[in-house]
Amino acid sequence: MNWQEVCADKHLHDLPYKIELNEQGQILMTPVRLYHSAWQGEIIRWLLRLTDSGKALPEVAIATAQGTKVADVVWCSDTLWRQIKHEAESPVAPEICVEVLSPANTADEMLRKRMLYLAHGAEEVWLCSKDGTMQFFSAEGALEHSGLVPQFPTHLEL
Repeated sequence: MNWQEVCADKHLHDLPYKIELNEQGQILMTPVRLYHSAWQGEIIRWLLRLTDSGKALPEVAIATAQGTKVADVVWCSDTLWRQIKHEAESPVAPEICVEVLSPANTADEMLRKRMLYLAHGAEEVWLCSKDGTMQFFSAEGALEHSGLVPQFPTHLEL
C-alpha cells in the first residue's frame, strides 16, 4: 500500500489514530491522547508567534526510505511550501520536524525518526516530552536551543 491509497481509502478517514506506513507498505496506527494534541497546538502557536514567514502545520506525511512517517508538527519555509502544498505526502522533510512523545515511543524509534527526517532534508528535529520539555537536534547532534527559531522555549506549559 502507498500513501495515496491510504489517503483515498474511505475506511481510514476520521480515525482517532495517527497513521504511518512502514517500509513494507503496512499501515501502523498509534492512538493519541488529548495532551498530545494540546502540545501540537502549543508548538504551532509558538512557531507562528516567533517566525515571520513559512507554515506551521500538524500531522504532515513525509516520504522516507522506511515508509511514510507523519511528523506531529512541522515548520516549512514559504519556498518549500510552494513546492509541496499539493502533494499527498511531502517528498522531502520540512526544515523543522517535531515529534510529541507518547508512552508508546521508544528511544530507538525516536532516534530512527530523527535520522530519517534529517536524511530527507530536515534541518532540525525537535522532541516534546509529556511534561513539555523540548529537545532540539540537528545533523550534528543535540542543540541547546533551536538554531532556526532561537527564541523557542526549552519548556512549554499547557
